[in-house]
Amino acid sequence: MTAIQKWFASLVGTTVVVMVSYEWLDRPIALWARRQFVENKTYSELTHIPDPLIPVAVIIFVLVGLYVLSRLPLQKLLSTALLCSISVIVAETIKNWLKYAFGRTWPDTWIDNNPSFLHDGVYGFNFFHGGQGYASFPSGHTTVTCAVISVLWMAYPKLWPLYVLAVLAVVIGLIGADYHFFSDIIAGGFLGTTVGWMLMAMWQTRQDVAARH
Repeated sequence: MTAIQKWFASLVGTTVVVMVSYEWLDRPIALWARRQFVENKTYSELTHIPDPLIPVAVIIFVLVGLYVLSRLPLQKLLSTALLCSISVIVAETIKNWLKYAFGRTWPDTWIDNNPSFLHDGVYGFNFFHGGQGYASFPSGHTTVTCAVISVLWMAYPKLWPLYVLAVLAVVIGLIGADYHFFSDIIAGGFLGTTVGWMLMAMWQTRQDVAARH
């Protein structure tokens, strides 16, 4: 399969998993997490792992940009950091548009007494509704985490066990704290990985063109 065929296959697979999860898994998992982990603060703490990624991405982009403007050579570590920052910024932007487009309510009530599944029995998508109370899908935490991890995985593949642990920690936190439905996380993982994958492919194409000239 070509890269584009793999992406389309992944899109179809993700769509199927999201639909199955929406119909049969999301609500039981949310209820189970509420019963099991309602008093455990560890899960909510795990969800803070990706919090620094967006401000750090902006800082790295500016610093590496200034470094390049100084006409200094861009080594692999710096280029990887730059690609990670761009991946986070792009993924965050796309994620915000998708949240608005899908308008999904949250598992629990967090913001301005928003309607939720656990608090009000409200469950579903409200397309192009807008508002923080309708922004559960896709998971932003998972999106930005996978946007970074996908770049790092391709740049330094030998460290893959650390990447898996990082993603699992965030996912477990989101589910345990009832911050997101399972399908939100699946969609966020696909979005973040897609952005990182495409960005790395663009970078590699640029490198190949430069090498031929």
